[in-house]
Amino acid sequence: MKRLEKQTLTGERALFQGRDLEIFDCTFADGESPLKESANIALYGCTFDWKYPVWYSDDVRISDSRLTINARAGLWYTRDLSLKNCLIEAPKTFRRSRDITLSDCRMPNAEETLWACRGVHIDGVKAKGNYFAMNCADVTCDRLELDGDYCFDGAENVVITYSRLISKDAFWNSRNVVVRDSFISGEYLGWNAENLTFINCTLESLQGLCYVRNLKLVNCTLKNTTLAFEYSTVEADIVGTVDSIKNPSAGRIIAEGFGEIIMEADKVDVSATEIISRGK
Repeated sequence: MKRLEKQTLTGERALFQGRDLEIFDCTFADGESPLKESANIALYGCTFDWKYPVWYSDDVRISDSRLTINARAGLWYTRDLSLKNCLIEAPKTFRRSRDITLSDCRMPNAEETLWACRGVHIDGVKAKGNYFAMNCADVTCDRLELDGDYCFDGAENVVITYSRLISKDAFWNSRNVVVRDSFISGEYLGWNAENLTFINCTLESLQGLCYVRNLKLVNCTLKNTTLAFEYSTVEADIVGTVDSIKNPSAGRIIAEGFGEIIMEADKVDVSATEIISRGK
């Protein structure tokens, strides 16, 4: 491995097609695509301060580093990426890449981040921005703290644990999502999803969990949740009460009680859904 230390690299494609490099405490300044088409690169304590730093690359490991707001569209069309303890200030990071591991990273401007990526593993990440992880597949998230609307739109094969999501329209159009031991707050949760499961979660939503095919809630709490389950097929075991439900398509809903139950025979087959109150 060739070693580079404490350099300021400028100009377009500064390390184009670089191979087998260890890079310490370097700054990638004015100049696009410094590591385009690189492979087997390890970076420690580096700063990226210009656009498109890592495109079409393989096996890139970045630790204790920073992508500034100028490093837009930072890591695209790349395979085998790991970032640990990094500050990612730029939007639109990660696009059409695969086999990504993010550990203990902060992403304060994560607009349109992680789009159409596959094989994503997130652990201890804090992110803020809309449209996070749209159309991603094969994703695991542990200890994700996300503040941003429309997350995981169109995603599939996702497992989320011990996380906190503040997000309007989370999981729209998603398939095969399982969320465990987490908190989610936002309007219109999960619309148009298929195979959406929440286990030991606290959910807060206005008119959420509607138009879902095969929705499951296991030991979940619904706080400030109204007009839930409209046109969804649902199996729900709820802790506590539900403010209101409206016109589920089919299934069974169990809770301590219901503030309001709206079942309109001209809209749905009311006999297809069993609603059970433990309080009676």
